[in-house]
Amino acid sequence: MNFEKLVFVDLETTGANATVDRITEIGLVEVDANGNATHWSSLVNPGTSIPAFIQQLTGISNEMVREAPTFASLAKELYERLQGALFIAHNARFDYGFLRNEFTEAGYAFRSDVLCTVKLSRKLFPEHNRHNLDALISRHELKAQARHRALADADLLWQLWQKLRSELAPDVIDDAVRLLLQKPSLPSHLPPNVLDDCPDTPGVYLFYGENDIPLYVGKSVRLRQRVMSHFSSDHKLYKDMRLSQQLHRIEWRETAGEIGALLLEAQLVKQLQPIHNRTLRRQDDLCAWRLNEDAQGRTYPTLSFANDGDFGHVDRLYGLFSSKRKAETVLRQLAETHQLCMVQLGLEATSKTNKACFALQLNRCKGVCVGKEDESFHRARLEAALAQLHVKTWPYASAIGLIESTSTRTDIHLVNNWCYMGTAQSEEALWNLLDESPSKPIFDRDTYKILSKALLKGQLHVKELRNATKDH
Repeated sequence: MNFEKLVFVDLETTGANATVDRITEIGLVEVDANGNATHWSSLVNPGTSIPAFIQQLTGISNEMVREAPTFASLAKELYERLQGALFIAHNARFDYGFLRNEFTEAGYAFRSDVLCTVKLSRKLFPEHNRHNLDALISRHELKAQARHRALADADLLWQLWQKLRSELAPDVIDDAVRLLLQKPSLPSHLPPNVLDDCPDTPGVYLFYGENDIPLYVGKSVRLRQRVMSHFSSDHKLYKDMRLSQQLHRIEWRETAGEIGALLLEAQLVKQLQPIHNRTLRRQDDLCAWRLNEDAQGRTYPTLSFANDGDFGHVDRLYGLFSSKRKAETVLRQLAETHQLCMVQLGLEATSKTNKACFALQLNRCKGVCVGKEDESFHRARLEAALAQLHVKTWPYASAIGLIESTSTRTDIHLVNNWCYMGTAQSEEALWNLLDESPSKPIFDRDTYKILSKALLKGQLHVKELRNATKDH
């Protein structure tokens, strides 16, 4: 590696959100090219109260930081200590993000090459499932002085580094570090620091071309990693190469989890119609087969379109097809596979009642068209053939909030009749969203699949809104 200095970094903070929470303690272990280590630490006055559970976790109280220096007063010395060094931390995006925000507030443009010891451990020891600091302490027999204090935890990383260097071949470590530090080849129209603030959290990213033309919308549970993958492989994949050539701006939107990312992606693709998205594009001819009965008790399918009805509340609905042609193709295939009558299904015209369909002449129909098969048997076989395509009716009396939470964020997805109407972060915002939502939201096949799967698996907590009042 070509770094003259390594700096092992750990921070204690008032919370987990780098944009609103503040640093309370900084610990550094600086290691020069000869392996000489210098330890440095300082408490930091965050300018705000430390939550009680954070005080209990770290042992850092409001009284301890009251007379401590502010970050602004430490910024110059800290900047010089970090300048030109490889920044090494555990869950490094956390520490790096906090420091970059604080440096920006203090008037410094701080940037550094960053190595995450969580990712390094995963790379070197893929056979292990856990790579948190406590797991590494146990696995590598590190000597913990005071957990959740900045300098002690930074020293643990320095210990880990020395253990790895003594136990593994140098080229194994160097190759792993080189791969983890490998930077994407950014498109020429993007500034070099465009991804510095991109979080590695769930969310949706948007690529825009010249004149802000939408090029692509994607989603991931790890935004930064996914966005970077487009550029690290742009020489391999034609699609990524074209995106790189056309890309002028990147935008991202964080979500609390995967479900929110899936819903937002499907919504944005249909709203923006990006050039390079295909699978989630708007389908104005969305349709499905609905089973009906005539006066004689014969069961037959008719094609219903989402624009003309309320798919979420229709019984005996099957399919969700992007066009009439696709719907008829699938029904014809089912008829051939299950020996169903083409005339009864409306796929073959006839001018005479009880006239044999063409399939009967080829022994591919059991004869319901001429009375050889009882109508009830044909109906049962038809329903069995369509069962796999059944569209579930909306199981709630009204709109619901689907609650998706992490330790730092809670999203409430407003859903009604299988239609996604937006996401709120509070009860009040949820009601405002409900007030502004259309009385007849547009039914969408992709959103239906996301929601029906999530509800079936019980992935999210459901808040029914039918009996709630706005005097919350």
